[in-house]
Amino acid sequence: MSAGNAEMLWTSQEAIAATSGQCAVDWQAAGVSIDSRSIKTGDLFVALQGPNHDGHDYIESALKRDAAATMVHAKPGTVASNAPVLVVKDTMTALESLGAASRKRTAAKIIAVTGSVGKTGVKEALKFVLARQGITHASVGSFNNHWGVPLSLARMAKETAYGIFEIGMNHPGEITPLSGLVCPHVAIITTVESVHSEFFNSTEDIAQAKAEIFSGVMPGGVAVLNRDNAYFELLSEAARSHGVDKIISFGKHERADVRLLNASLAPGHSTVMSEINGRPVPYRIGIPGRHWVMNSLCVLAGVLAAGGDIEQAAFALADVQPPKGRGEIIHLSATESDDDGAFIVIDESYNASPVSMKAALEVLGRHQPIANGRRIAVLGDMLELGALSVDGHTGLLAAIKENNIDLVFTAGTEMSHLAKALPKSISGGHASNAEALVPLVIDAVKPGDIMTIKGSAGSRMSLIIDALGARFHQQREED
Repeated sequence: MSAGNAEMLWTSQEAIAATSGQCAVDWQAAGVSIDSRSIKTGDLFVALQGPNHDGHDYIESALKRDAAATMVHAKPGTVASNAPVLVVKDTMTALESLGAASRKRTAAKIIAVTGSVGKTGVKEALKFVLARQGITHASVGSFNNHWGVPLSLARMAKETAYGIFEIGMNHPGEITPLSGLVCPHVAIITTVESVHSEFFNSTEDIAQAKAEIFSGVMPGGVAVLNRDNAYFELLSEAARSHGVDKIISFGKHERADVRLLNASLAPGHSTVMSEINGRPVPYRIGIPGRHWVMNSLCVLAGVLAAGGDIEQAAFALADVQPPKGRGEIIHLSATESDDDGAFIVIDESYNASPVSMKAALEVLGRHQPIANGRRIAVLGDMLELGALSVDGHTGLLAAIKENNIDLVFTAGTEMSHLAKALPKSISGGHASNAEALVPLVIDAVKPGDIMTIKGSAGSRMSLIIDALGARFHQQREED
């Protein structure tokens, strides 16, 4: 919750009713968690059983950390008989039931966000701007899968005015049950691109899978779609086939409801002139990049669809900051007071696709290095591209040249294709993985450099961010 966090989220009786469970002890929970390591006092700990770990092994640890209660489907004999333990048939099913009950008990305007790229950023920006208009709840990070969505729902307080939930997928059929849980009033598809193409025969199949989000939309609901995307008509028809007749579009297209007229792109921000339903709406967005201009249009379309205040939301966009790992700017130097030794790292390590990689390179290209500094790209594998992987990686070479990148480091099996295609003059080095690349990057960085680090989550490029942070001193931006 970003505002008005309630002290009590679930009572034992409410949880029993939602899950058809049994518990002989009364309790009240202020939160819900599935990770015993991050339990907060007063949380309900849900013991999920996964392929590698079983939450039931950590029940006693959760209780020792002052969890309000635990939800289990197998009560360990070592737990005291009077311990606050809610016993259910299956904890995963019970978590879904808890999420469904949370959804039913609130009068919040519910927004669901999916898309090939930009969904987490749009979700976070929506959370930011709508929090200024009412009590707002949103899924944490990228909790967008079969357990992340019901967990995010279960954490939503009754008093919430706006609930924003990210829904992800990498296989057909995954979005439908999640949309059915969220039951959104507004369904947003940021865009459709060849991401997760390993599991699809075509980009059109990806579009069809994204369109599953419309299956759970409430009667009278709204679809928010990218008018510039090649699959706009397909998605519009899919929305209507699910009874979603109202569509709000965004983009540069002359028929877009939230239309981009022009934008001025600067290294640290963008200034935008938009037209919303024929009315001019100028604003500034505090995150750089052409892709964030498009994200901001999507955000305003979402606010419009949810019945929020457009002018207030547009004004708030000036203060939006990038989520961690998605464009965060980190200022580092060799010593705490060495201004002359300072350099900049743009942390894009959370995830990557060909589209987002090219966007990150464009942002890097707009930055002007200090003195004799260089633009450096440190790139890790883009995963789940399937047969498109080789072309997807080598295809980055054009963007590298267009944006005047001076030096490129690569890590991973798939990035080796780009490494082989790079001119020797800009090749910084290649390693089998991110960890092996760390010493090459640390040895190469110089004062005045500006460096973007990006790769799919599985490529673990955040290791390089952490290593740089451990080796160098972080400075405040104004230093």
